[in-house]
Amino acid sequence: MAEEAENVPVIYLHEIKREYRQGEATLTILNGAKLALWAGQSVALVAPSGSGKSTLLHIAGLLETPDDGEVYVAGTPTSQLSDIDRTQIRRSDIGFVYQSHRLLPEFTALENVMLPQMIRGLKRSETIKRSQEILAYLGLGDRITHRPAELSGGEQQRVAIARAVANAPRVLLADEPTGNLDPGTAEHVFNALMQLVRATQVAMLIATHNMELAGRMDRRVSLVDGQVVEMD
Repeated sequence: MAEEAENVPVIYLHEIKREYRQGEATLTILNGAKLALWAGQSVALVAPSGSGKSTLLHIAGLLETPDDGEVYVAGTPTSQLSDIDRTQIRRSDIGFVYQSHRLLPEFTALENVMLPQMIRGLKRSETIKRSQEILAYLGLGDRITHRPAELSGGEQQRVAIARAVANAPRVLLADEPTGNLDPGTAEHVFNALMQLVRATQVAMLIATHNMELAGRMDRRVSLVDGQVVEMD
């Protein structure tokens, strides 16, 4: 059974279709897209703006429902699940990192990382210990009592990464996580992400325009005519 589990993708998008109405016209964003994400694998999603990168991430993260096709999480189809069940999967199995850190300004770094764990129902003492460990792992052990306004852009984004992995998700989805950062800081944040992938075996899909960073990931994919194609 363990070997079977290893052969199942963490997330599998099968024949995903997504369209939007634009006035009288129908705009096809995804048209039969397929993508498998495996444990411990980093995948770069490189495509022009407007090609559907964010839509693909939102569908993979169960934030958006495709018009057709299926999203499997650890082999389980999700299209017929209730909103409550989909929310539960997002809380336990999926972590999100955005271009803007989206931290809560009134809370400290530690409290921002604790919050998703407390929402999940973990004990406060457990969330404090785990949050301290993750922040220290990301080089922020001496910044845990600082609020976002007191942190640099790179530090804020590393707190956002810590928050995203706080519940030990199976997959980490990141939408231009280094897009707002200078090259040196972007390198630091990228290294933190790759370090987490190696340490935790989380599957990671990053939408990025940075070809240098994409080139250092395990796979590179793009979107062409609404379908996912392997690069290289």
